[in-house]
Amino acid sequence: MTWTPRKTVVVPVDFSETSAPSIRTAIDLAAEPAAVHVIHVIPGLDTVSPLAVWGDEDAEKTLVENALKYLKNFLSENDIAGVTTSIEVGYPGDRIVEYADEHHADLIVIPSHGYHGLQRAIMGSVAERVIRHANVATLVLRRD
Repeated sequence: MTWTPRKTVVVPVDFSETSAPSIRTAIDLAAEPAAVHVIHVIPGLDTVSPLAVWGDEDAEKTLVENALKYLKNFLSENDIAGVTTSIEVGYPGDRIVEYADEHHADLIVIPSHGYHGLQRAIMGSVAERVIRHANVATLVLRRD
């Protein structure tokens, strides 16, 4: 892996305290801020989930719109500007990899929450899934 500026860097965020530093790291590695794709993945609604069963038919669309507003506000509050943003729907680990492939990314920068033991077994690890399935270089940032 060379350290020349990257053309497309994907940064998945979950709005935790590790999200903003990850975006800043990606901006440092990218040729320009617009080359940084900040994405948030919303898990898709199962056909048996309460929102899908009793919600309106546009429930998922509303979730995406609200998440996009929240993402833009999050970026503004953290003084991050000029990045490309996207809200995706699907299983987070898989959708991040698919997004990187679709946009011909050459790097994924992803924070790790450092879960281990029972907590990791219960919550799973999006970072691990991305590492195992990504077709591009993946930089995992450890939490402080």
